[in-house]
Amino acid sequence: MKPLSISTLTICGIDELPAQSQRTVTHVLSILDPNWPELEAFQAYGEHKRTTLNFHDIINPIEGQILPQQEHVAKILSFGKDLADSKTERAEGHLLIHCHMGVSRSTAAMLSLLAQTYPDESEDRLFERLQQIRPQAWPNSLMIKYADDLLGRNGKLVDALRRHYGWQLKREPEYNNWMARIGRSRELEMAV
Repeated sequence: MKPLSISTLTICGIDELPAQSQRTVTHVLSILDPNWPELEAFQAYGEHKRTTLNFHDIINPIEGQILPQQEHVAKILSFGKDLADSKTERAEGHLLIHCHMGVSRSTAAMLSLLAQTYPDESEDRLFERLQQIRPQAWPNSLMIKYADDLLGRNGKLVDALRRHYGWQLKREPEYNNWMARIGRSRELEMAV
């Protein structure tokens, strides 16, 4: 992510956070369920800038849960803009994005930032970059739709997401059962 002076991009889950403390992380985007307790893992990190967003990893309304909203993705893109604007303050950096498992919300956030940073790059290439960062990526489709809208990609990010889901199902067939079990069958139907 050279335009941001970020040399290292990492996506992980909560259980992987302690291992990241050994690396120099300069920026963290945490995406957690609402009312999640503060994560102790960050006490072992060096100085870094951290932004936290709170919403559930769902794609359909569920009573008592917070559905990802366009404003959440707008905040992710604002985080990316602030990161780009601050590039003169550092030589390089390490961006870590995490959610609970490092599979859905965090990968959707990273894809959104990649699409923002590389506006002329094809959507399929953006997903290739995402796969290199986090092979098990299954981005939250609602978040990708919002990013597509906010970045003026005219449905192209969503179309590439369909291809990504198809690729992921071939690579990891167990996603069929997992996504169905957690109420994400609509994403399975999207797969091409």
